[in-house]
Amino acid sequence: MFYRLAGIRHTSYQSARRLFPVPFDRWLLLAVLALAVVAPFFLSKLHLNSYLLPWVIWATAALGLNLLMGFAGQIHLGYAAVMAIGAYTAIHAVRAGVPFELGLIAGGLVSSVIGLVFGAAALRVKGLYLAVTTLAMQSIVDWIIVHVPVISGGSQATLQAPAIRVLGQPVLSDEGRYWIALVVCVLVTSFLLNTRRTSFGRALVAVREKDFAAAIIGVSPFRYKLLAFWCSSFIGGVAGAVLAFCYYQAVTPEQFHLEVSIQAVAMVIVGGLGSVLGSFFGAGLVLLAPIFLNNLVGWIAATLSLPVGPEVLSHIPLVLYGGLIVGFLLFEPLGLAKIYDNLRNYFYVWPFRHARH
Repeated sequence: MFYRLAGIRHTSYQSARRLFPVPFDRWLLLAVLALAVVAPFFLSKLHLNSYLLPWVIWATAALGLNLLMGFAGQIHLGYAAVMAIGAYTAIHAVRAGVPFELGLIAGGLVSSVIGLVFGAAALRVKGLYLAVTTLAMQSIVDWIIVHVPVISGGSQATLQAPAIRVLGQPVLSDEGRYWIALVVCVLVTSFLLNTRRTSFGRALVAVREKDFAAAIIGVSPFRYKLLAFWCSSFIGGVAGAVLAFCYYQAVTPEQFHLEVSIQAVAMVIVGGLGSVLGSFFGAGLVLLAPIFLNNLVGWIAATLSLPVGPEVLSHIPLVLYGGLIVGFLLFEPLGLAKIYDNLRNYFYVWPFRHARH
């Protein structure tokens, strides 16, 4: 069979530590990556800009949040504020003449510094207290963005993103913006996949499981929690900048409110805490499910002549996020990634019935 561990013999440590020991997984990854690269040639502008592009960008953001919540076990309800900082910083930097590539890095660095400041203050508390602290970060950043005209231009202002130039060449097409987002997503995905195999990743897992036990064996919980906040905020800032440049092509205060933070948390929990693949599953489900649900509710209301106004339709995504979070926490805490892993384990031994150990 093409999906078996039989015949795979590791003769070196490098071979044993490969990310994908099964050849089929490697070929599947290459096929998905190739399909993602050539997708703009086959998809319409509507599907590319409305579905695939936001999925790639939000998967990147979910990966950054998953590093903090899934790997380090911390709670963050202000991730939209981190993305907003990265978006505004990158736009102002590029407007000042900084190259686009350095503007993305600048957005990530400023986000990481501010996220580190709030993270250091939040590390004195745990659980719900940490959640409230990060929620305070969201409120403070929202207030500053709205009330400091130098940053946003005002509560109703919209900052247009400058034209993107990569290596000095202008990027004007929808396909070019999509490929920029895809490159950033691939880099972040590679980082997280390899983080799990490093001492840094193992230290984060130790802190997540029992921070006082990690301290006993020489792992500093304070240091690694700070590093987790730093890395997560950096990725969130870069994702926010990519969202502003490649998707919205502008930035407004309304784009990064608390609802966006809840959406990011839902992506991580529904996809699977600590799972790289789960971030893609969660982002896809959270982004696409409200669209289909709105269409379904609209069709039912039209068929049965029910008085369903736009206010009800606007609250459907929030209700869906809450329902998905509660449902997965009750029935499958490890999320969609665990369901996918169960299917993989089934095909490891199919058509036999004995379990894989």
